[in-house]
Amino acid sequence: MLFHLKKFIGGLMMPLPALLLLMGLALLLLWFTRWQKSGKVILSLSWLLLLLLSLQPVADRLLRPLESNYPTYRGNGPIDYIVVLGGGYTYNPDWAPSSNLLNNSLPRVTEGVRLYLSHPGSKMVFTGGKGAKTRSSAATAALVAESLGVPASDIVLVDRPRDTEQEAAEVAKLVGQQPFVLVTSANHLPRAMRFFEAQGLHPMPAPANQLAITSPLNIWDRVMPSAMFLGHSERAAYETLGSLWQRLKGDGETSGD
Repeated sequence: MLFHLKKFIGGLMMPLPALLLLMGLALLLLWFTRWQKSGKVILSLSWLLLLLLSLQPVADRLLRPLESNYPTYRGNGPIDYIVVLGGGYTYNPDWAPSSNLLNNSLPRVTEGVRLYLSHPGSKMVFTGGKGAKTRSSAATAALVAESLGVPASDIVLVDRPRDTEQEAAEVAKLVGQQPFVLVTSANHLPRAMRFFEAQGLHPMPAPANQLAITSPLNIWDRVMPSAMFLGHSERAAYETLGSLWQRLKGDGETSGD
């Protein structure tokens, strides 16, 4: 119950739902009350915020600090496990396997496969539970890895956890003190590292799915509002709120054992 409540409240605090709720409130004030000035102010500010958060310079400036903590993993040392954290997914057996991985999930899996191919003898560990789906996130990601050439004998599923905190606890039981690489989205990696370190683990960070653009862009890409860049703002908001909640609960502090 707490898990679902957390997801619901967190979803409402994302930029698009929050700003749409504010716009709805403004419209109610304008249509049904005498508080016309308040309605106009709320509507104008909500519209302006939605515009700004949909622009590349604003969105990527918010996201870049979260993604710049760890460089792309290029280590050559021995690795026993490559742990790929679960993300968004669906499952339709008639689709190409990779089409079932949504948003952040496919880049995580492809980065994990890249590391697997450069570290013979390692095992790929996929995490993520079922949620409302009939197939787990871990199993869906594993299907994609197999389609890219990873043998099933080198794949381990950790398909009970529903969030990163639970994933860290379950992976700790599997890897112990053996060296492993932790693959997840670059913006999620700082929070994920705190969860895994709190379990007494020392993962090697491997960021994937970097989103904040640093290369030159056409002027129209910088000044036109875009749903893609609104998504970048959403990721920044999501991880910032997640980190605040993590620190309030104390889950990101490394234990003294």
